[in-house]
Amino acid sequence: MSTRDVPEQIGDLPRIGRPANSALLVAGLRTLNEVAAFGKTRLAGLHGVGPKAIRILDEECDARGITFAD
Repeated sequence: MSTRDVPEQIGDLPRIGRPANSALLVAGLRTLNEVAAFGKTRLAGLHGVGPKAIRILDEECDARGITFAD
């Protein structure tokens, strides 16, 4: 999947960049709750998801009262 074909934003997720969005789509993650349940450690293992994307997702989880699995 080319990053040009990936939307800038998926579902209720914050904007984290197309490479990270592509990785989440391939992993089947489309909501913030799914991402939180997946966990930061597993997210970090996805090609395209870097520290900045994880930080943005973590901040959004904190703002919504959602806790990461790890």
